[in-house]
Amino acid sequence: MRILKYLFLLLLLSIVALSIFVATQKGNFTVERSKVINSPRHSVFNYVNDLKNWGEWNSIAVEDSLINLTYSKNTIGKGSSCTWNGNQDDGDLLTINTKEDTNIVQKINFNGNSADIIMNFKDTIGGTKITWKAIGKMNFIYKVKNVLSGGAEKILGILFEKSLVNLDNKLDYEINTFSIKEVVLTNRPETLYLAQTFTSEFSKVIKNSGIVISKITNFCNKNNITISGKPFIIYHTYDEINKLTKISVCIPIKDPIFIIEGSDISSKKLKAFQAVKTTLTGDYFHTSKALDKTKEYIRTNHLISDPDFSHIEVLTIGINEIKNPSKWMTEIYYPIATNIVVKPTIQPLDTVKKTPIIKKIPLVKTEPTIKIKRSVKTVPSVKSDLPVKSTPTLKTEPAVKNKKETSSEF
Repeated sequence: MRILKYLFLLLLLSIVALSIFVATQKGNFTVERSKVINSPRHSVFNYVNDLKNWGEWNSIAVEDSLINLTYSKNTIGKGSSCTWNGNQDDGDLLTINTKEDTNIVQKINFNGNSADIIMNFKDTIGGTKITWKAIGKMNFIYKVKNVLSGGAEKILGILFEKSLVNLDNKLDYEINTFSIKEVVLTNRPETLYLAQTFTSEFSKVIKNSGIVISKITNFCNKNNITISGKPFIIYHTYDEINKLTKISVCIPIKDPIFIIEGSDISSKKLKAFQAVKTTLTGDYFHTSKALDKTKEYIRTNHLISDPDFSHIEVLTIGINEIKNPSKWMTEIYYPIATNIVVKPTIQPLDTVKKTPIIKKIPLVKTEPTIKIKRSVKTVPSVKSDLPVKSTPTLKTEPAVKNKKETSSEF
């Protein structure tokens, strides 16, 4: 019995000693991990910046099949947030600030601990280098867990490493999986729409469009305006050198409405037009490839682009419908001159090709004309010599005739 008391006392002293040891350990921690992601920086940043995708790559969610995620109304950029309750962890994540394609600053609370997070994005050979850093403070229970498991560096370090591998695998498929359907001629019907027009960098079109689409949609809902189709973007100008474009982000509506002058939202009508249509399935990053294919079709078939605007992109399936970029769908319409179709376009080309042949015939005829002019010039020089010689010749001929006549008479 006395031995049991000693063992119990020893165990108690061990617990007290461990508690004192844990309590004296620093609660602050800094963990940092980096990895090269095999995708373009802009695409990687946009994917991570949208918290709707957080559950697809972060190990906290990926490894917990029972986790329940809740998102704020806005899930992109500054002010977006999410909370989770899972089998082992619960917590919340808030985006404090972002710098386009450069970094994301967040605040995370998990199991009573808190940390400041910064993720930096940098172009590098092979894709995008992400550096993920967390600076935080642990509570007592987490200190005990860290002491028994190897410390925050090991626990959070493994979590970061697994998450970055998940992110690379996810993006490698989601971003790089796309298809471009066959280009066709089609007709776009007349469309009534509400829009906001502004100038944007190419890389910020989708982000800015998402903000405006949400704004106009809320405007329609508040004013009982019936939306009659998918949002679309009109590219009025498309400066590929400076990577700038003037666009109108549009929501189609059923009935015409009048908006007071001075509002940044305008009510307009897009006339029916003939267009070359290309359908992109996949991340918006591949839009440039679809545009190139459309332009090639226009050149090959000798179509004439309508100068009223550059092109239109209809966001048929986007991030609001599905979070997987590989399943997004964008329809691209390039306006062409009215009543231009492929077959009639080929015939004028034949005529144009024959025209140079017709022009070559008069060119051949002009060459002898030049020679004639030269012969005309030489004639006067000949004539100037002939009169001198012809005069004695004319005189000798009668003289010869007279002699013959005389001899004949005799």
